[in-house]
Amino acid sequence: MKRLLSAMMVMAAAGVAQAQTQQTPPASQAQPGAPAAQGTPAPQGALEAGGLTWTAPPVWEAQHARPMRVATYKIAPAKGDSDAAELAIFYFGAGQGGAVDANVARWLGQFQKADGAPVTDKDARTKKETVNGLPLTTVDVKGTYTGGGPMMGPSTPKPGYRLMGAIVEGPEGPVFFKLTGPERTVASGEKGFRKLLESVKKK
Repeated sequence: MKRLLSAMMVMAAAGVAQAQTQQTPPASQAQPGAPAAQGTPAPQGALEAGGLTWTAPPVWEAQHARPMRVATYKIAPAKGDSDAAELAIFYFGAGQGGAVDANVARWLGQFQKADGAPVTDKDARTKKETVNGLPLTTVDVKGTYTGGGPMMGPSTPKPGYRLMGAIVEGPEGPVFFKLTGPERTVASGEKGFRKLLESVKKK
């Protein structure tokens, strides 16, 4: 009887372990382009979403997963700055995320001039181009950063900030790249940001 009970306990334990293994697939089987599970850092190197792939600079620090983001990276503060810059990458799905021009306008709406007046198109640099056969729209704006809500900006206005944004129109929908931070720190990451955009291609 004892041997029978022992055998049954071993079989039960093995069944639980097997069920746990089936419910938690290895990271190598995760869906490409899907955000990392919350609480785990975004992967370094090549990423993909919306039918696109790209590579982030290895010196940028991958952050833990956050809602609605494919990845988040931190750029260390430049000399004279106390805050780091942040690159947030978003993909909302095919046909989602809104029109390109509307998103550019929304990003500009997150900034104010020194006198508190809203930033307009004339205060920013926007450009439409093609990179690796893909439509790319970029925007570059400076001023007081007010953000766009509790999940998208600072709790208090941040003067002397800069936003470099990019929208790449992929085969499965647009992918949004939003780099924000103190002007000097964003400037220190400008070449890396451009290199990342030039690495974007269809997967």
